[in-house]
Amino acid sequence: MYDFYFSRPVASRVIVFQPYTVGDWMEDIKLAASQDLDGFVLNVGPESWQQARVADCFTAASQLSESTNFRFFFSFDMSSIPGTTAQDVHLLKAYYAPFAKNPRMFKHPRSGGVVVSTFSGENSTFGQGSMEKGWAYVKATLGAITPVYFVPSLFINPARYPRIAALDGAFNWNGGWPIELTPTHPREQIVNAKLDSDAVHIRNLTGGRTFMAAVSPWFFTHYGPDSWNKNWIYRGDDWLFVRRWEQLIAMRDRVDIAQVISWNDYGESHYIGPIKGAQPNSQAWVDGYPHEAWLRLNSYFARAFKEGTYPTITKDEIYLWGRPHPKATGSADHVGRPKNWELTDDLLWAVVFATAPATVELYTTETRKHTFSVAPGMTKLSCPLKADGGMKATMIRDGEVVASCSPVGYRFESRPGVYNFNVVVAVSA
Repeated sequence: MYDFYFSRPVASRVIVFQPYTVGDWMEDIKLAASQDLDGFVLNVGPESWQQARVADCFTAASQLSESTNFRFFFSFDMSSIPGTTAQDVHLLKAYYAPFAKNPRMFKHPRSGGVVVSTFSGENSTFGQGSMEKGWAYVKATLGAITPVYFVPSLFINPARYPRIAALDGAFNWNGGWPIELTPTHPREQIVNAKLDSDAVHIRNLTGGRTFMAAVSPWFFTHYGPDSWNKNWIYRGDDWLFVRRWEQLIAMRDRVDIAQVISWNDYGESHYIGPIKGAQPNSQAWVDGYPHEAWLRLNSYFARAFKEGTYPTITKDEIYLWGRPHPKATGSADHVGRPKNWELTDDLLWAVVFATAPATVELYTTETRKHTFSVAPGMTKLSCPLKADGGMKATMIRDGEVVASCSPVGYRFESRPGVYNFNVVVAVSA
């Protein structure tokens, strides 16, 4: 039996892809657990094959050792799952019923209820006349199998939370990005973009209800009108991933769960896991743009969030990320430049972990160098990228290079074949 509960768990959102095998699930679970993630949030939709892939996930989990305290919970994608009639609850039940009593399901530590979440659902009534009554009906239906602890992401005014009896908590999906920005904002507001949408959710979650916060490193999606018609960015600059984690750690007494968006949502460019399996036609902006260095970086902050203190830095490390072309450069891409492209900057972003004082050199060409003195601990650095240049960083102490990071094949292209506002992410060995 597994009878382990997490204090301030950190989970990563997983899109359930069709060709995933039990072996793929096992690889991902072991990798995630090794990097201080406590579980996967299984994002599921209406397709019947997703139920089979979820079964494969739990088959893989059954093969884990009992010392691997890794858990799962469902997030029903109500932007694609129907929720109009009372019969629509049967699809949710088809996911929930086979695994509700599985020891790998994540249960809320106080209530013991199985955690269930959503993406959207504010328009779902399940034939009960209102959203509030609809989710009460769903909770009662699933709860007849085993009790549910309901923590959805509903895109509503949080002032409505106290009137939703089924609500045990809320997930602030949009909290990970400064989504209110537009190109008409004053430049100072864009550069100093705030991540301040959590307070209104927390204020309205009275009576001990749970708050789940979002943290995400990036956002870019590039589907044209002939596809999903999603083509925009959120500003991911200013070391977004790090700043958001620092914020959550500082307010950890008010955050019950942190959800990392995402493990493998390639279509929105915020994956921190390996690129594998079938992509949702996102190859043009994903292939060749690894993000696994962010998974390693995430581990440092996840530990700090869970333990309340930042881990001791025992190794000199450099993390780098940068976009593949200048933001204003034109392209023959049949899908146009993404909405809000003006919000980003043509900069290289670096995060340095130093065990002792050192000098860091950032290169954007072989001769174009920016030099910084860094103190022990973590330092955030940046410098302008140069068209047709690359990116490289070295850390020097006492005349010796103690860390070096140079993404192989990276080039800040002056003539890109497609618009790509994703990033290459790398870390020193």
